[in-house]
Amino acid sequence: MVSIKNKNLKPKKASSSKVEMMEYIMPADTNTLGNLNGGKLMYWIDIAGALAAARHCNNICVTAEVDRLTFKKPIKLGDIVRLKASVNRAFNTSVETGVRVEVEDLKTGELIHTNSAYLTFVNIDKKTGKSIPVPQLIPETSEEKRRYKEALKRREARLSKK
Repeated sequence: MVSIKNKNLKPKKASSSKVEMMEYIMPADTNTLGNLNGGKLMYWIDIAGALAAARHCNNICVTAEVDRLTFKKPIKLGDIVRLKASVNRAFNTSVETGVRVEVEDLKTGELIHTNSAYLTFVNIDKKTGKSIPVPQLIPETSEEKRRYKEALKRREARLSKK
C-alpha cells in the first residue's frame, strides 16, 4: 500500500536497510555484577536502529518511540556483542526498525540471542525540522514478510493506545 504522500519516492528493499554493529564489553561498560549496563545497551540499540532507518530513508531519522525492549540474558564483561538492525515496515513519515542483540562465543562462534527491540523513527527535514515522507519498503524473504505484517499489528496497537 503506497500512500499519496510518498508515491513519488522509489520503494526500497528491506535488505538495503540492514546494519550490523559489534561491540566488545569493557569494564567501563559494566555494573558491579560484571554485566553490561542496560542503559549502554539501549544506547547501542538506538544507534543501530537509527542507522537502519537512515539507510532506508537516505536521511537523518529521529527516535519517536521504543515499542518493546526485551532482556533475555545478561551480557558479561569480555563478551562480543553483535547488534543486527533493519527496517521492518515503512509508513508515511516513519519506519519501524527491529534490533536483535546477540553475544558471540569466541571459542565456538555460537551466537546467543540476548535482547530484542522494536523502535519507531521519523524521517526529518533538516531545514524545517518537520517530518517528511519515507520510501515504501519491499519485503522479499519470508522472514522480512513476517516482520512486515507484525510491524503493522504493533503500529495499530500503539495507535489504539493514544
